[in-house]
Amino acid sequence: MDAIDRANGLLEHYAALARAELPRDARVFDAHTHLGEDIDGMTGDRDELLAIQRAYGIDRSFVFCLDEPDRRPAFTAANDRTLAHAAATTTELLPFVRLDLDESPVEEATRCIDLGARGIKLHPRAQRFLPDDPRLEPVFALAAERRIPILIHGGRGLPPIADSLARLLDRHCPPALIVAHAGIVDLAAMAENFAGRPGVFFDTSVWSPLDLLDLYRLVPPEQVVYASDYPYGRQPNSLLMAVRTARASGLDDAQLRALLHDTSARIADGLDPVTPGAPQGATELSHPVTFLRIHQYLTMASAMLWLRHTSDTYGVVGLAINACDARSNGYHAETEQIRELLVATRDLWDLASQTEDERDRRRAQRGAFRLVHLASVLAVTTPG
Repeated sequence: MDAIDRANGLLEHYAALARAELPRDARVFDAHTHLGEDIDGMTGDRDELLAIQRAYGIDRSFVFCLDEPDRRPAFTAANDRTLAHAAATTTELLPFVRLDLDESPVEEATRCIDLGARGIKLHPRAQRFLPDDPRLEPVFALAAERRIPILIHGGRGLPPIADSLARLLDRHCPPALIVAHAGIVDLAAMAENFAGRPGVFFDTSVWSPLDLLDLYRLVPPEQVVYASDYPYGRQPNSLLMAVRTARASGLDDAQLRALLHDTSARIADGLDPVTPGAPQGATELSHPVTFLRIHQYLTMASAMLWLRHTSDTYGVVGLAINACDARSNGYHAETEQIRELLVATRDLWDLASQTEDERDRRRAQRGAFRLVHLASVLAVTTPG
């Protein structure tokens, strides 16, 4: 219990820090959240999501189902649950319909739009298709006709998709296309095709702050929208990472307010996009070696926790803790912050290895993952 209490205390501390680093009177719109139960075991709970949103000043979010066990046929049951969740909250949750191209996608999209869906969610990795699939043509045509946005997975698990997605968008142009996970699957080509193109946006739901620094380098801030990817992305990690990387890339308060809220609100409200300016992130990163070492070890630890390793068999958290030694790095206060997170991570991971109940073990592992991620964000975004 000491390990759990210490971890919860740290999360509360960084929650206050994340809220403090927002621009004054800033509002937040989360462009990427899930509710339901995924076949991978992850669960998004409506009451938990609403509690998170209210705690962090998130007044609206786009929400869609996960890759549910009862997804067949056509995600109908899961989409109905999403619509019911949104109806129960009036304005806080804006429902998107999730589609499977194998099972009546246009019919299911039309049914849900008529019932109040505000957009379409596409997941080419989970549903096994690519943007050059001819079955996407009528889906994009419907979105253009009904004037609703599309959000498409742009993260891990795909081959390059930017060029074929651009050709599809040239033929059928919905009012907004949001590329999830900062388009990291094909970021350079995404930027080449879409940077400066009104109506195409990238959400911030990634693990690595380095991905966001690269996104701001390549894409105008007017084309970036805040997103958490709840329940995979959690607070305070998500907001803290988005804000700190934006600040490091030179975004001012007005640009940050737009990224956090206004751009997504315009999409939700059917308004025309703001004309994009120019990217403004730095092309080079100069950073103390100490923090780079820490980040390297934490990347390794994160992968192990994501894959549910029961213990730190490689000792990478210990290496990261030792790298925080202020005798050689000259950043005592900064590395002590990181060390505190990592000691709590080590203890929580040890607790997980000693826990027999599967649910409790996974909860401890997820808590350790959140702490590792916070430490990684600090390692990358703490000024040298």
